[in-house]
Parts: sequence; structure tokens; C-alpha cells
Amino acid sequence: MEPTEVKKEFVKLGFSEDEIGGLVENLNLLLANYQIFYQKLRNYHWNVKGEDFFDLHQKFEELYREANENIDVIAERIRVFGKVPFSTYGDYIKNAEIVETSTDLSSGEMVAEVLTDMETMDSFLIDALDVGSEIGDVATADVLTKMVKSLEKQHWMLTAFTGRG
Repeated sequence: MEPTEVKKEFVKLGFSEDEIGGLVENLNLLLANYQIFYQKLRNYHWNVKGEDFFDLHQKFEELYREANENIDVIAERIRVFGKVPFSTYGDYIKNAEIVETSTDLSSGEMVAEVLTDMETMDSFLIDALDVGSEIGDVATADVLTKMVKSLEKQHWMLTAFTGRG
């Protein structure tokens, strides 16, 4: 009896095109929101003033540096699946829930915006994490879990800074 040849359908990293499509869609939405969040943090870092200047100037820089690293990781994760990440401000603005603000906010208004944006980011992180977990993508789940953990800690710290936490 001769063995029969069985052809397996190629799937990228063991995931079907449908599975990858749903995950990449969620990662791109996360990426778009992270990009707007990043730019808002840069804006606030450059333009914060008042008695909280030194604390917030430093904190906003810390946050935008972390956001920048996360943006790169998310975009590279999309590339791992052979897909193209959003990469223009038009894509980011069109797809993000987070919106730009002006440069003339008070330091308290800036912190309130960042806290709200962190809550939005957390929801997009968890959405992408859920999709990755559902398809068994442990690498994406690991990366996003670390981002959630850090974001939630930063949210707590800023809430405590405002005296509301």
C-alpha cells in the first residue's frame, strides 16, 4: 500500500487568512489610536505650563516614549502576518477614536485628556488581545498583555496625581 500524498493548505504562522484578517484589523485600530495618543502626549510635553510643569513635562515624555515603543511593536506584529500597518496620519485620524486637542489646555485638562485616552487605549488593547487569544496567538497576547499592565499602572498613577485615586 503506497502512502497517499496529502497537501496541506498554507497558513501564515499556523493562522488562516480569516483569523489574521480579524487580528490585523484590531491591531490597526489599536495602532491608529496609539499614534494620535502619542502625538497628543508630545503636544502636552511641549506645551504644559504652570506649577505642575516639571512633574508633567517629565511624565508626558515618559508616556510618549513608551507609546512610541508600543507603536513600533504593534506595526511589526502586523508585518509578521504579512500585512501592512496603517502608516499615514490620514489613516490614523480616520480610524482612531482618540482625537487631537489644542495646545492651550491647562495642565489639569491635559491630565484629564490623557486619562480618558488611556481608558480608550485600554479598550482597544483588550479587544486586540481577545482576538489574538481566541485564535491562539500567544505571541500577540503576550505583547498586548504587557502593554495593558503598563497602561493600567500609568492610569492609576496619574489618577493618584490628580487626587482622585
